[in-house]
Amino acid sequence: MGAAGCFFVSLLNYKTEKYVIAENRKIGILFRLYQLAVWVFVVKKGYQEREEALQTSVITKLKGVTLTNSSETGLQLWGAEDYVVPPNGDQVFFVVTNYIETPNQRLGFCAESFKVPSGRCQSDADCIEGETVIAGHGIKTGLCLNSTGTCEIQAWCPVESGQRPTEPLLSEAENFTIYIKNFIRFPKFEFSKSNVLETSNDSYLKSCTYDSQDDVYCPIFRLGDLVSWTGYDFQDMAAKGGSVGILIEWECDLDKDSSQCNPQYSFSRLDMNLNNSVTSGYNFRYARYYKDQNGETFRTLYKVYGIRFDIMINGQGAFACDMILLYMMNTSSFYRERKFEIINFK
Repeated sequence: MGAAGCFFVSLLNYKTEKYVIAENRKIGILFRLYQLAVWVFVVKKGYQEREEALQTSVITKLKGVTLTNSSETGLQLWGAEDYVVPPNGDQVFFVVTNYIETPNQRLGFCAESFKVPSGRCQSDADCIEGETVIAGHGIKTGLCLNSTGTCEIQAWCPVESGQRPTEPLLSEAENFTIYIKNFIRFPKFEFSKSNVLETSNDSYLKSCTYDSQDDVYCPIFRLGDLVSWTGYDFQDMAAKGGSVGILIEWECDLDKDSSQCNPQYSFSRLDMNLNNSVTSGYNFRYARYYKDQNGETFRTLYKVYGIRFDIMINGQGAFACDMILLYMMNTSSFYRERKFEIINFK
């Protein structure tokens, strides 16, 4: 039969593996030790010493300017000093994207809002003098105002009555940028690094934008991109507010060159689990106080909606140097004597 015939006949053969079991304890023990060594040293890198006590600091700075035009106060210019809370560059901060403004409030007597159930009344008996309106704006005076169906209160008047704009007033905040500088240090290994590119080019930080593929060491992020990376739309979140987590992870194998120790970013929305959650959103109130020409105090109240950013840092470093010094160098016994202190209990 020719070579071609043998080839076609071999295609019809069925082959299966045959195992030979060597009943030898020494061979079995060596085999299992080999498997263990591969798992510990190769897969889990058990030869490395690890440090999880990561020292870290974060500095943030926002940039961007926008105009708003409300019926109450007209045209307003918003800069970072106006829309960032707190303004001192913490790793947790809030950016205003929408608001309700109640200008020219003064201490006095006025009607409680009908939106507040505790402030509604049918008679004076429902408005006990000196009682605080639960979740309301002031203290009851004892009078029920028939014109509003609410109690008269002593408060900053007029009380907040506006509706949240369905479209964010600071819609341009999508194009604001945030500078996130993160410095990390593994003290045990005396290794430190930053997420900012080391360069002498002064214009680099003024022109770069973070890119996970092409520019991972640019610390400039566009707010619209940060939200979109969570899977949500910036304009939708900006109307009602929300919370975004920015996680920077440093998983560093310090046996390799320091250029291989790079920050890994991930982004998530923290204020909701479901798209229709009634608990989603983020808002709070603050006031700005003034004095008129007579020295009397008045204020403008803001209920602000916006995005809270939480920057979280995580990481660990691994290094094989101690293993080498302790067990693989000619001076290993000398190094062990200096590294370990032996205490005898007698």
